[in-house]
Amino acid sequence: MDNRPIGVFDSGIGGLTVLKEIVEQLPGEDIVYFGDTARIPYGTRSKETVIKYFFQSVRFLLTKEIKAIVVACNTASALAMEEAQKVFDIPFIGVVEPGSKAAVASTKNATIGVIGTEGTINSGAYQKKIRQMLPSAEIIGISCPLFVPIVEEGWENSDVAYIAAKKYLLELKEHNIDSLVLGCTHYPALRYTINKVLGDKVILINPAYETAKATKNMLKDRNLLSNKIDGGKCNYFVSDDPEKFKRIGGNILRKEIAFVQKINIENL
Repeated sequence: MDNRPIGVFDSGIGGLTVLKEIVEQLPGEDIVYFGDTARIPYGTRSKETVIKYFFQSVRFLLTKEIKAIVVACNTASALAMEEAQKVFDIPFIGVVEPGSKAAVASTKNATIGVIGTEGTINSGAYQKKIRQMLPSAEIIGISCPLFVPIVEEGWENSDVAYIAAKKYLLELKEHNIDSLVLGCTHYPALRYTINKVLGDKVILINPAYETAKATKNMLKDRNLLSNKIDGGKCNYFVSDDPEKFKRIGGNILRKEIAFVQKINIENL
């Protein structure tokens, strides 16, 4: 048993969708969440920049005596997590592999869509993982760069979101996909809008749920689970605009976030 907290990292607010699933599946675990809100979005950054930012974020989380890091950011999972595993002596759990497994289990016609940031789609991380498990798969990857700022502004159910979704997702409809990976932590907030565009026949894969399940299994396998049954606490840190984080984050979690601390990530 290990009562140290779990670290959860995201480039912004969207990673709270992963945190929410972890809290539901592991209610006794303490969590330290860091959102790098000063430097979002990561999806348009170079691989070298994403690695630099992610390493700084890992160093911050390590100051909180965490026992594992959940990389809720799809771009960081795709571009930087493998490098971090070589440098830092702590377990990492990303979102790409759990989301890919769920997509393979879901599809009936082996035609899978993946939406994400430019960095995630261009990395080919989901495409590679899915083909390892299902070599016959046809995978259509679409970057949706406007989705992150739409969610960050709290406009996920607006006409703006619907118009953007129609524009981005047209190609996926033409390919007759039956499963769609929401390959960015912000995108589950857009489920209603995406479903409205694609229809009920397309199953939406939320890697957040699968990642929480993988986190639970990893902690159990390594004897790192907390001995508390419930009552875990969450501490929130951001690199910019804590008030905005509290407002939008509260909507994602469906509960008030009482306190968020701003830190200077550039010094790490």
